[in-house]
Amino acid sequence: MEALLRKKLEKLKEALLSYKKVVIAYSGGVDSSFLLKCCVDFLGPDQTIAVTAVSPTYTRKELQTAQEIAQGLGVIHKIIHTSEVDDPNFKANPQNRCYYCKSELFSLLQSLAKKEKVSFVLDGTNADDLKDYRPGSLAKNELGVKSPLAEANFTKEEIRAASKELGLATWDAPQMSCLASRFAYGQEIRLEDLSRIEKAENYIRALGFKMVRLRHYKLADETLLARLEVEGEDVEKVASYKLQVTNKLKELGYNYITLDLEGYRTGSMNEGITGGKI
Repeated sequence: MEALLRKKLEKLKEALLSYKKVVIAYSGGVDSSFLLKCCVDFLGPDQTIAVTAVSPTYTRKELQTAQEIAQGLGVIHKIIHTSEVDDPNFKANPQNRCYYCKSELFSLLQSLAKKEKVSFVLDGTNADDLKDYRPGSLAKNELGVKSPLAEANFTKEEIRAASKELGLATWDAPQMSCLASRFAYGQEIRLEDLSRIEKAENYIRALGFKMVRLRHYKLADETLLARLEVEGEDVEKVASYKLQVTNKLKELGYNYITLDLEGYRTGSMNEGITGGKI
């Protein structure tokens, strides 16, 4: 492990040791799995409570991965259920949609922490996340949630490198995000569309594509358009499956299927938003 990474890991260790016992917002993704591993290593499994929030915006595959990793680390793992899809503010899908989701999540985690006599709730925000539009950060700050990876200035690339050194299977896992992030802002988030998106992405992944995003648009005439993003080097490959993909997505209810030639990039739905990060 290179010197800079070791230095950041020491800074992270120092912060975690000062917390003594923690509750972690744990999705099973690259960042939260790395944070969980560090908490287990530095604080011990008995001082670490991983909490996964389950809702229609969270895929079943992600839940399975989270459970497997938590079990492998021998950590306390709790499953809670959130109801952001019932919140009119969230369903309306404004540009600050994530604020409403994170407000509910972090409020529940703080309540659980209080019950468990834990003083600190942590999340897996990293240094790169601070450069993107993240309205959920406001809820995090309001509710006193700590982001030790960002505070230690860990980038996504460094988290992957450190995860590989630590033997975490998630070191090269594709970046995940809640299914609500697939919707164009201002378009209602509906349960049937969340299910539609999950099925479509699962189908395309099964064809051999690691990173898949289906961006969902409801047009003025009530027809549905899908904009597919895959890694840049996979754009030509996924185009070779155009017949299978088109047939499947039309079966799922999409009228138009497009392929984004730029390929996958984080937060592509935020590209038209001015104001930058929160």
